Amino acid sequence: MNALEELEHHIQDRLAGTVIGLQELIRAVLIAVVARGHVLVEGPPGLGKTLLGKALASSLAGRFTRVQGTADLMPADITGAHVFDEASRKFVLHPGPVFTDVLLVDEINRASPKTQSALLQAMQERQVSIDRQTYRLPPAFLVIATQNPHEFEGTFPLPESQLDRFMMRIEVSYPGGQDEVHVLERYGTIAAADAAPAALESQTVSAESIAAARECADRVHVSKEVLEYVLALAQATREDAQIGLGLSTRGALAVLRAARVAAGLRGAQFVTPDDVKWIAPWVIPHRLTLTPEALLEAVQARAMTLSLLERVPVPR
Repeated sequence: MNALEELEHHIQDRLAGTVIGLQELIRAVLIAVVARGHVLVEGPPGLGKTLLGKALASSLAGRFTRVQGTADLMPADITGAHVFDEASRKFVLHPGPVFTDVLLVDEINRASPKTQSALLQAMQERQVSIDRQTYRLPPAFLVIATQNPHEFEGTFPLPESQLDRFMMRIEVSYPGGQDEVHVLERYGTIAAADAAPAALESQTVSAESIAAARECADRVHVSKEVLEYVLALAQATREDAQIGLGLSTRGALAVLRAARVAAGLRGAQFVTPDDVKWIAPWVIPHRLTLTPEALLEAVQARAMTLSLLERVPVPR
């Protein structure tokens, strides 16, 4: 068992009693964490999106902060601001919650576009500019955001530049029958309402384990044929008549890095096209902008991605 497999086993085992029935989603988020990408968790209300984000964030080493998306949230509420200190007669930085290792942004689409833009530089460059000064964020900086796509009152759509900075969009659906039974049994008491967060406090993963997993992923070989396959997928999204904005170069890099980690998680020493096809539905759809005609025909970005995976020739 390599370092990647050990890390997944460790996290899945620790979260088994808290997050029920989401093992595949936990694996997807773990891939993003190892590949140094950010994660958007999306789904109807009441399915445990915030619990999933908080449980995973609390399981990782480092400092953890949380921001609740609201209409009146301002950029300075995330980045921080310089405040005049009477004692020193100088302006002193009061850092915001973005100065952390793991940032959970709950209901990100309730924040205004102006506030959402405060995360663009942080997510891409791992630094923020405040009053003409630039400050570095921790090297392990990670954003886990949640949103409910079915609420329109008081929400703002995430712009393309914001979506492209999320390596993965994870969709949470209704749990299966037996899983939902376990959820009701686990959280059906009044006392359980406060027990879940407390149970996570001592279950963090060491920074050394994550570093070893990243080194393991970097040792996974990517052939020229697989590289060309990823680029062929990207080119197909740019040439399709129903897609107005296709996969960017940053998106193609995200596919490649995620496929590398996925291959390592199954103990392989090289990436196959099947790894790319397995990871693509989490990495590609939210980066595609469909044409107005496609939207009128109720075409879904995920269905379009699956169609492209069928049409683009697979290298042998």
